Amino acid sequence: MYEFFKEQLDSKVKNHNLRTLKEYCPIDAVRVKRDDKEYLMMASNNYLGLTFDPRVIEGGAVKGGAQQYGTGSGGSRLVSGTFPLFTELENALTKFKNTEKALVFNTGYMANVGTISAIADKNTIIFSDALNHASIIDGCRLSRGTVKAYSHCDVDELKYLLKQVNRNTRKLIVTDGVFSMDGDIAPLDKLYELSRDYNALLMVDDAHATGTIGNGHGTAAYFNLEKEIDIQLGTLSKSLGSVGGYVAANSTIIDYLVNTSRSFIFSTALSPADIGASLTALQILETDATVLGRLQANVNYMADQLLSMGIDATNETPIFPILIGSNEDTLAVSDYLYEAGIIGTAIRPPTVPIGESRIRLTVTAAHDKEQINYVCQSLHKAMKQLDS
Repeated sequence: MYEFFKEQLDSKVKNHNLRTLKEYCPIDAVRVKRDDKEYLMMASNNYLGLTFDPRVIEGGAVKGGAQQYGTGSGGSRLVSGTFPLFTELENALTKFKNTEKALVFNTGYMANVGTISAIADKNTIIFSDALNHASIIDGCRLSRGTVKAYSHCDVDELKYLLKQVNRNTRKLIVTDGVFSMDGDIAPLDKLYELSRDYNALLMVDDAHATGTIGNGHGTAAYFNLEKEIDIQLGTLSKSLGSVGGYVAANSTIIDYLVNTSRSFIFSTALSPADIGASLTALQILETDATVLGRLQANVNYMADQLLSMGIDATNETPIFPILIGSNEDTLAVSDYLYEAGIIGTAIRPPTVPIGESRIRLTVTAAHDKEQINYVCQSLHKAMKQLDS
């Protein structure tokens, strides 16, 4: 058995596809330290830069303080009960997503896996975008439903697939709102029309859309469809700077998940400090327009800088995929950036298709123009060196 594992790892080394863990000590929202050297973090999903915001830190310490609530929850919410903070956060998320109810999970991954595997079964046909996140894919597999993947954002192909299925068959259309590796936005308005035309539930994963588009409220808000989308899922661990996931929907779906979602039922609840930090971050997003304004300004500025260097950067989101191609070349660019004091992680298969390895750069509200300039100039030099 161990020989098999070793052979698999050796194969990854040969194909420039081995992953290793690197230890970084955070300094602030955009800087980390390793071996006494400082690096600029350009690979984080901390889009609003809230992880070091004093208000969020205080919110975790005061609202979810250990002196009042203890250090951990001690059990699952159905067994040992729900802290008042959970109720407060779920009420805030309900209002934030303009739905009837919300439910907090421990991670976005658990929210996807737990929701899809609960609402779909062997009698359900699931229509899933080909570039959906791994957590969506795994949720589809666990549901034992029939999965029909449609080409990325291809509404015509989805319509064709829906036409082949009896109208009364249980159907679910599921998509990322903002795709994590490409940074593009799903055509949710068109997907909504198809879901109504063909009697299907529609679910959108807003992990990378919360805090970035739709005035921070996500993909449904971006398309003015907040009250129309059946299931909106998101995380507390990216723009909101804490940890956890959530699902917002009507009362029937949320109550059903409480009773059937295994990743919710059988997990010890998040700690009070996590919930307190999430609550504060959500309040900041709702009331402090300058945070989102800084992010949007930085997204536009970085796009302009990259475009001026001949690097394609047309997304509206903080995710900038710099497509390289081979694993070896992508690692070379990543290593060049690392030597320049920039963390720009090489994204390789199976996260992205073979031949589409890339550097995934993310800009946040906490970066400044000087840092963005340095990153873009360093990337330009790395790309030129690759071509020479």
